[in-house]
Amino acid sequence: MTTPQSSDDPREGVRRTVWRSVAALAGMFAFAFALVPLYDVFCEVTGLNGKTNNTAQAVMHDGVDESRLVTVQFITRSGSGLNWGLDVETRQIRVHPGQPTEVSFTFDNHGDGESWGRAVPSVSPSKASLHLRKISCFCFQEQRLGAGERREIPLVFQLSRDLPDDVNTVTLVYTLYPVEDRDAPQQASAQSLEGEQS
Repeated sequence: MTTPQSSDDPREGVRRTVWRSVAALAGMFAFAFALVPLYDVFCEVTGLNGKTNNTAQAVMHDGVDESRLVTVQFITRSGSGLNWGLDVETRQIRVHPGQPTEVSFTFDNHGDGESWGRAVPSVSPSKASLHLRKISCFCFQEQRLGAGERREIPLVFQLSRDLPDDVNTVTLVYTLYPVEDRDAPQQASAQSLEGEQS
């Protein structure tokens, strides 16, 4: 006469351990995959690390604080892998909080072929990023330049009136990065957008 198999069969325990390990690994992979976008959202909401909003914002019409002037500095640089130059018409200006301001930037493709790039902004001090409104900015979309092409694009921004009193200088840094592996539909939509704007 055979005895029924024990409910705590070692093979069943191994099977449970394997499934739990697989589930834990899948959870860790999902968390690692979501970490960068979650960090970007966190930085955008809190202003941590000088991250700025990626979408155009409306002008605030709550008046200009003419009793105060804030120095705004602009720094441009190129990341590796993109043979472009980025320059700004003025490296430093003084603005009143609440005052919409326009500054022109110039993109130059020094390469011998068409390429795509994007200027990624950061703001210092990081708490100032919560008070910077970009009304029109080239950082909202990728740029395409032909060989030797030069293009001037404005940045229109506004510092809010509630910018902390201890912030007297705001530095905007724009770093150029290449945009690779673009597919045809994205290129077509970007080119049609350029056509609409011109």
